[in-house]
Order: sequence, then structure tokens, then C-alpha cells
Amino acid sequence: SGRGEAGSRGPFPQKPVTMATIVKPDEYINKRKKEAKNETSGTAQLGFEKNDPIPESSQKCYKNDTLETILKDTGKEINALLSKYAQVLSERTAVDASYVEELERILKEAYSIEHHLKLKRDNLRHSFAAIAGPLQNEEGVSGK
Repeated sequence: SGRGEAGSRGPFPQKPVTMATIVKPDEYINKRKKEAKNETSGTAQLGFEKNDPIPESSQKCYKNDTLETILKDTGKEINALLSKYAQVLSERTAVDASYVEELERILKEAYSIEHHLKLKRDNLRHSFAAIAGPLQNEEGVSGK
């Protein structure tokens, strides 16, 4: 599409990578090392330097107050999360207990139905035996 090979950056084709393009002169490498060192030390100093006219002892108190405030706030958040967690566990325990009660009720009803069906079966056996006895006697008398 006129933009060079796939994966190239921009409208111009990329130069092929050779050893000459990979290996940098020593001066350039040393310069980059110094720049990188200056950048890291500069950023490290930026975090601690302040342009405020607050004396160092006051800054320490301010930092301690800020740290204490952060710790208190964090403690409050942790306690709130723990309370919420305890509430969720309590709700789950209540739900689990209701499930257990429901299962116990269902099992009790199932055992009751099972007992009732066993009684019905025994009654039917006795009824069939009562009916079959006279029929067998009649058959025996008429068959002779």
C-alpha cells in the first residue's frame, strides 16, 4: 500500500538491521550511561525536595502526621472490610442453617412417607393372602 513492509513504522521502509547499527561507539554508550544516571538521581531527588519554606523539623512532624493519618484511615478501611466480611459470613451461615433445616424437614417427610408405604405394602400382602386363601381352597375342592 505504499507504506513499506508490514510491521514497519511510518511511511518509509526500515533500514535492515546490521552489526553496524547494533554496535554503538563507546562515546555514545558512556554519554547514555551518564544521562541515565543523572535522570535516576534527579528523579530520586525530586521526590524528596520541596520548595516550601517549611523547616526540616516541621517537615518531619508533617510527614509523621500524614503517615499517622494514612495509617488511621487504612486501619478504618481494613476494619470496615473485616466488618463487611463478617457480615457476609454471618449471612451465609444463616442461609446454610436454613438449608440444613429444610433438608432435615424433607428427610423427615421422606422417612414418614417410606414408613407409610411399607405399612400399605404389608396391608396389601395381608389382603392378597386373605383373598388367595379361600380361592386356593375353592380350587382344591372343585378340582378333586
